[in-house]
Amino acid sequence: MKCEKMFNKLERKFGKFAISGLMNIIITGMAIIYIMDIFICPMSGKAALSPLIIFSRDAILQGQIWRILSFVFIPFSTNAFFMIFTFYFYWLIGKVMERNWGTFKFNFFYLCGIIGTVIGGFITDWSTNSFLTFSLFIAFAIIAPDFEILLFFLIPVKIKYIAMFDAVFMIISFFSSGLPGKVAILMSLLNLIIFFGDDFINMMKMKIHHWKYKISNRK
Repeated sequence: MKCEKMFNKLERKFGKFAISGLMNIIITGMAIIYIMDIFICPMSGKAALSPLIIFSRDAILQGQIWRILSFVFIPFSTNAFFMIFTFYFYWLIGKVMERNWGTFKFNFFYLCGIIGTVIGGFITDWSTNSFLTFSLFIAFAIIAPDFEILLFFLIPVKIKYIAMFDAVFMIISFFSSGLPGKVAILMSLLNLIIFFGDDFINMMKMKIHHWKYKISNRK
């Protein structure tokens, strides 16, 4: 409830700056970078574009401040089929979440993820948009767990099952990573903590209360 009041207050002040169709912009940016890296730059004999926009603490401190935001446009893969599926998948997620939450709240969620990722990057001098995107997917699974998608355009699967698989993978990645990886994962999930932390705490309180009630009734 406290978070909801905060969001409402922020929206009244800054709602006019919210960007409608934010995920469309990010996906379009990724597509442009992908086409430049895979096709245009090699054909023209020029270096790939991605190294110029990835997160780099040293480069940012030397004046390349665009890297604070530009890293979100780095494509997830060089595989064309995977990229098409990913673009479609995250376009769908962005569309549903923005419709469910509203433009400002969705913008704010993504911005919190970027801020957390950048802070982690300045701490360790390493960062990626992969965990930021993961946080978006988990948020979508929380608000619409029974939403069904066609995995690879063929297999109908509820989003909550994919989220469970990804969460296990993220936990394994956390424990198998070095310090930079651990910090990157934790900080990029800052938006999930802000948006769903109260709900998680309340759910745990209810479970503890239920557990205590069951024990007391056994006596």
